[in-house]
Amino acid sequence: MSEKLSKKQTRLFLVSTTILLVGLGSAVAIYLAAGDEADGEQGYEVAGKFIYPAMHERSKKYQHDLEMYGGKAAVLADDFNRWFDGLWRGRSLAVTVACISVLLSFGFFVAARNAHADGNIDREKEEQT
Repeated sequence: MSEKLSKKQTRLFLVSTTILLVGLGSAVAIYLAAGDEADGEQGYEVAGKFIYPAMHERSKKYQHDLEMYGGKAAVLADDFNRWFDGLWRGRSLAVTVACISVLLSFGFFVAARNAHADGNIDREKEEQT
């Protein structure tokens, strides 16, 4: 039994392919253009024989004060907000765009595979009887 793609399926496959190509192309462009510099670096921390740039917002004093005023939930919320904010900067933005593109493209692909032409459904019902 040969299946012929309907116009709806063809359009959905085309949309899926377009989203994938544009999304991955954009992700590559963002990755190549973006640096991995951390914004807001202030001061330095010494660990062993190495000196690292440090952000005061992540210092032990800041964490302690945040926990003292808001509890563990405030510390977890602050960590989550910093992680989520980091997804939209630099090279991690490229990875985020690529993942969203792949997921969205996959959704359209699955929709195209499951889409049936109206005539095909009637024929399948007639064949079953």
